[in-house]
Amino acid sequence: MTALMRILRSVRVRLLVIALLPMLVLMPIMLGSTMARWAGKIDDLLITKVNGDLTIADQYLARLLENSGERLDAIAQSVSLQDAFLNPEDTAKFLEQVQQELGLDFLYLTEGDVGPDGVDVSKWPVVQNAINGTWQSAVDIFTPEELDILNSSLTERATIALVTTQAAVPTARTVEDRGMVIHTAAPVTLNGGRKAALVGGLLLNRNLDFIDTINALVYQKNSLPEGSEGTATLFLEDVRISTNVRLFENVRALGTRVSAQVRNRVLDEGQTWLDRAFVVNDWYISAYEPITDSHGKAVGMLYVGFLEAPFRQAKVNSALLVVFLFLLITVVSVPIFLRWAGRIFLPLERMTQTMIRVEAGDLEARNMPQDDDNEIAQVAGHLDDLLDQVQERDRQLRQWGEQLNLKVEERTRDLLESNRRLEQTTERLIISEKLAAVGEITAGVAHEINNPIAVIQGNLDVARTLLGPHVDVAKTEFKLIDDQVYRIGSIVSKLLQFARPEEYSGDANIIFPAEVVSDCLVLTAHQIEAQEIEVRKELDQELCVLMSRTELQQVIVNLILNAVQAMPEGGTLSLCVSSNDQEVEISVEDTGAGIPPDKVKRIFDAFFTTKYGQGTGLGLSISQALVSRANGQISVRSKFGAGSRFTINLPAAKFGD
Repeated sequence: MTALMRILRSVRVRLLVIALLPMLVLMPIMLGSTMARWAGKIDDLLITKVNGDLTIADQYLARLLENSGERLDAIAQSVSLQDAFLNPEDTAKFLEQVQQELGLDFLYLTEGDVGPDGVDVSKWPVVQNAINGTWQSAVDIFTPEELDILNSSLTERATIALVTTQAAVPTARTVEDRGMVIHTAAPVTLNGGRKAALVGGLLLNRNLDFIDTINALVYQKNSLPEGSEGTATLFLEDVRISTNVRLFENVRALGTRVSAQVRNRVLDEGQTWLDRAFVVNDWYISAYEPITDSHGKAVGMLYVGFLEAPFRQAKVNSALLVVFLFLLITVVSVPIFLRWAGRIFLPLERMTQTMIRVEAGDLEARNMPQDDDNEIAQVAGHLDDLLDQVQERDRQLRQWGEQLNLKVEERTRDLLESNRRLEQTTERLIISEKLAAVGEITAGVAHEINNPIAVIQGNLDVARTLLGPHVDVAKTEFKLIDDQVYRIGSIVSKLLQFARPEEYSGDANIIFPAEVVSDCLVLTAHQIEAQEIEVRKELDQELCVLMSRTELQQVIVNLILNAVQAMPEGGTLSLCVSSNDQEVEISVEDTGAGIPPDKVKRIFDAFFTTKYGQGTGLGLSISQALVSRANGQISVRSKFGAGSRFTINLPAAKFGD
């Protein structure tokens, strides 16, 4: 995926897209849209043509109805008819002669609601209008019984077997035996002024001359392209009763039915269908219009249409021709475009290869353009100049780097030496600070030892002189001697632990800070009593921490001594061991002079001291290091003139872990 993205972002691909986009993308889109628009226009023209064809067929049918009415009205008003009325036999012969001349299937005279053989003519608006004095011609549907009464041969001619047709509305009927008739009636005045009507009709079922005449009028020779075929059909409802559409080569599609979609549009909705439609066995550009009877009801359809296949094939051939021409132009022109684009790609690729070599470390790589009369060659020349400058800068940087490395090595050696000396000095200062503390403590211990010794010595002398063998008499003195001896041993032991911790303590252990604080008070008792300082203690004996006992002892002794030195005139020393959120808090608080605000932030710095001439300034720095090594922290809060409070926070531990 990364390689593909790199290719798509390359200048070569982008230039190719710019060069070929109009030819391979924009032109196909333009040709496709143009062809689609052209195909749409062709379809519109075909629909317009079939609509015109339907208009011709409709006009022919209308003219046929009009001619039938005019001709029958002329007979009705003729003198010959009036003369025939004088003799009933002459009337029948005259009507038979006129029927043959006009090509009618039936012709009769009626003057009431009952026609020949009892036919009810009151339901026909055509007849009623004629009796009322106006001739009319319309298309009406007759039942088989009515046809048989009017002309016994019409029933057989009208009957058409239904053919199962794809997409038609399902029906249980097997035949269509009704007749579609051009029904015409003209007014007649009988002897005595009686009103009558001359009624005639032409059956359209199987009337192939009628439909072939329409087809000949609409689709004259050479009116359609080669391969196409014009058709016309007359429907009684949705059944073809007269058509030149072929079911087979010489078999007309009588009895086939129209699709349900067309029937619904034309018969049910009364609209004209102008669109392609599947007719019997092929697609036709079709036009259907409803045929209404004398009652105004849609009883059939008139259809004209022509095969769509030749036009569809013509559109396909045209599209294939356009595609072929486009491909031919593309095959010829694309190599030319690529050749022109190559004149741009090659210099750019040479520059790319040059940069790759430079990135690989070959600073001698150059483009060396052969032609400098175009912009790309000029860019290549500028790039060579920049590479020359880069090479020179690289040489200088390497030289400066070598010099810098020498200086760094020299400075590093100096720093290592200085660091070694600083470590030695720090160790000596730590020892010096510790020895100073030990010295102070030793003076107190010596003072403490002298008194017990003197007491022991005095009491022993008294015991020897006065009591003699009466030891019980000197019981109190001997008990005091024991106490003082114990005190001497305790002081000397704690002094030795502080002065030589390596003999008494190893690594960090779980200890009780309260015990350590109590030991430190014993070690610093002399200094505390000498300054007449009051000691207050709040020591939780159950709290434990994980730390070296002697290191914690060293930190607390240092803080106590600092507090004592801060109270030369006496005061109160408060020592507290408490718990605070999973931590053990050890506080040493005095009521001395406090620390100036500008020096509080610096008291933990090495060699910084406020007791000029009395210390090294390493006590608090060392204490902070020891506490930090035990994962704790030490802090101070001081109010100048009111004393200071040092707090040690150490992680709480559980004894026995």
